Amino acid sequence: MLIRPHDRGRREESLEFARSHGFGQLIAAGRNRDFPVAVPTQFILPHSETVLLHLASGNPVFAAVRENPAVLLSVVGDWTYIPGAWKAINDEDPARGIPTVYYAAVQLRCTAEVLETPEEKLDVLRQQLQELEPESGIADPSVHEHRLREIRALRLTIGEVTGKFKFGGNVDEAHRSAVATRLLTRDEPRDAAAREHLLRRSGG
Repeated sequence: MLIRPHDRGRREESLEFARSHGFGQLIAAGRNRDFPVAVPTQFILPHSETVLLHLASGNPVFAAVRENPAVLLSVVGDWTYIPGAWKAINDEDPARGIPTVYYAAVQLRCTAEVLETPEEKLDVLRQQLQELEPESGIADPSVHEHRLREIRALRLTIGEVTGKFKFGGNVDEAHRSAVATRLLTRDEPRDAAAREHLLRRSGG
């Protein structure tokens, strides 16, 4: 993806965004395919360089991974529309404002490893439960051991991390502050998250 210097995310910033969202598109190109396999999936990122997830055994992504273990995990979120008039302050003409969309997007280039033994799959399931519902009292996944054959797990070792945080980094503090105020006033879904990114990356 195209990333302007002012929108580029630091590696740890990008990993934290992926970690906090926990849902994305796993894309496996395979070999000699007309189209890659793209799978919407929940995941955890318990360590800074490793992603864990599980999918149904019949998912076509596993064939693509066996052909080529290089995969892309794409996470996009916190997007919101910024009307053109919001880009005008003081004596600037609101009719000449240029609308845009604020958003965050992180792409993790990974090497995928399919985990197929019962012990490996149970380990991934336990880590996911510990991450997602640590105090729920849910039974250990081993009680469903007879169903483990229905799933396979994946361990993704992260290589290159690309992050884009498009939140007004191309304009001055006065224009960013005006947009932040309008996001607070509008308060539509995702506006608060977008405003948080805007202020964080502005140092506010």
